[in-house]
Amino acid sequence: MAYTEVLLTKPVDNLGGEGEQVRVKAGYARNFLLPQKIAVPVNKANRKQVEALRKARAIREEREIAAATELADRLKATHPAVAVKTGEGGKMFGAVTAVHIHEKLVEAGIEIDRKRIHVAAPIKELGKHTATIRVHPDVSVDLEFEIVSENAIIDAGSAKDES
Repeated sequence: MAYTEVLLTKPVDNLGGEGEQVRVKAGYARNFLLPQKIAVPVNKANRKQVEALRKARAIREEREIAAATELADRLKATHPAVAVKTGEGGKMFGAVTAVHIHEKLVEAGIEIDRKRIHVAAPIKELGKHTATIRVHPDVSVDLEFEIVSENAIIDAGSAKDES
């Protein structure tokens, strides 16, 4: 396999940020990175651009972390309640997932990508629970939320006595 060195002009997931010199397969550089102007070949003239790109990257990352921290503070102050249908004894129909939590956050005015919300397993019990939200690769927050019944909980024993 042939490899080549390129300088990234834009951040690429799982590869690096702008201003970094990375070694990639020649075909990936030739067919994707270079035509999309995401990277430039390594030579003496392009190495001078690296310092300017690194400064721009540092400024951008600083702004992103500040915005992520602000969003994390807003998330900590939010305590959404997810209403679900329940049957006898408060047994839930279905489960609460990241999609339901995302809907409640959007209703609260917080825009975040649904894929950033992590729930360990679908939740099938009423009560207080926690989900982890990765706002930024360096900033994550634990969101506390509550699952409540949207209808009155009927005790299984009292329902049998009435019939």
